[in-house]
This record gives sequence, C-alpha cells and structure tokens, in this order.
Amino acid sequence: MSNLMKTLLAAAAGLALSQAAPASALAAGGACPPGVPQGIFCGEKDASLAPAGTYAMDTQHAAVVARVAHMGYSISVFRFDKAKATLTWDPAAPAKSSVTASVETASITSNVPGFATEIADKYLMSKANPTASFTSTAFRRTDATHGQVEGRLTLMGKTAPLTFDVVLVGAGKGFGAPRIGMTARGWIKPGDYGMPAVFADPIELVIDAEFEKQG
Repeated sequence: MSNLMKTLLAAAAGLALSQAAPASALAAGGACPPGVPQGIFCGEKDASLAPAGTYAMDTQHAAVVARVAHMGYSISVFRFDKAKATLTWDPAAPAKSSVTASVETASITSNVPGFATEIADKYLMSKANPTASFTSTAFRRTDATHGQVEGRLTLMGKTAPLTFDVVLVGAGKGFGAPRIGMTARGWIKPGDYGMPAVFADPIELVIDAEFEKQG
C-alpha cells in the first residue's frame, strides 16, 4: 500500500472518529477528542460547567503579555513569567464574580538580549514597585462566551481604570477539580502610569489564564 493511500485511510478514520465524538467523548470524559485518557474532562464553551467557588490561576497554563508599538515599525511582545490570580466565580450570577491578580514586574522577558533587565529597572522601576496588580470592580456578561471585566490596575505606584474584553475558552470538570479558562484583552495609556513619552501609543495587555477550583 502506498504512503499516499495510508495517509488517506488515516484521515478517513480520523474523520469517522470525530463524527462519532459525542458518544465517545462522554465515555472518555467531557468533550474530549478520541484518545484522551479516562478521567480527563476537556473544556467546553459553557461557563456553567465551572461551579461556583474560588479558583486559583494555574501558573503552568497562563500567560501575561504586553504588546508595545516599536517606533511605528512593528509590535514588540513582552511576557511576564511570574503572575498569580484568584477568581471568585458564580455562573448563576456572573455579575457577582470577581478577580484579583498580580504580576512581578521584574519577571518581564524580551527577545533582545539584556533588554528585559533595562525595561524592568529603567521603565517599570521594579525595585521600587516590584508588583503590578489588578482588582476587578464589575463583571459584565454580553453573551454566553463573551463579557467585560472592569477594574483598576496599579502599576509603578499609580492606579487607573482598566477594562478587559474577555472570551471564554472553556470550562468543565477538569482533571481532579473543575476548571475554567479565558482570554482577556485590554489597553492601557502609558502616561497614566508615569511612563516616559517614548511610550506614546497605548499598550495592549493580553492574558490567557486557566483557573482551577480550590477546595
């Protein structure tokens, strides 16, 4: 049998399995694709599958990214490697939910050798302000998988309002405890936090976070 024929047969088998996914997925756990081990429940586009309670961010499945305009030529991407967050979640009344988060500003990384240290020391003043923090003030659901989280961001000792547009990635029973994951995007004005004029354009913050229920 030719390699092409083997590839076509494998693709056909995969398609057949995916079409039968609802039944097999329930057997294997949640909405998981075929082949996922027993006891693992994959996330679904249904926030109600994450029961009410307190959730902690899984730091191994999270990212905090800043997208900064580079002199009008491109967007430079910086990542903060050390962050933590707590979500108090109520799927029956999302407006009652809340989130707090903090980032170690010195944990910033860059593709440019040595530049991350310069940013942390010179622009973020990490020694005097080692953490940036966000505290929500309102949850606003717009549809089943979208919403906004309003709050206040403290950076470099200054606090200003910040609104994140939030998209549900998935929720479910998880693997040992319920989980819920989302992507949040918001924009800050550097001048609100005392950054120098070289940061003239708004900076986009993108947060991908997976939370696990505690207790």
